[in-house]
Amino acid sequence: MHRYLVLLMRRPQCDPAIVPLHREFLETLRAQGRNELSGPFGDKSGGAYLLRAESLDEACAIAHGDPAYASGGWDITLHEWHAA
Repeated sequence: MHRYLVLLMRRPQCDPAIVPLHREFLETLRAQGRNELSGPFGDKSGGAYLLRAESLDEACAIAHGDPAYASGGWDITLHEWHAA
């Protein structure tokens, strides 16, 4: 498995009602052993999570299933991450 850093940045049209659904999504990933770490940025502009997946394509498919992304309220960027 590879690690992917998923960065989420809130758009102006972000719906706060999606946040609990996003958190549930992250908890599901954690239960599957795919979410190693997650949390919001201190300035409330977005957040990040560390996702485990076999490939960038798989990581994108998982991240695009995130209600934050599906709602259109957040921009999501993925980067393969090689932790030191």
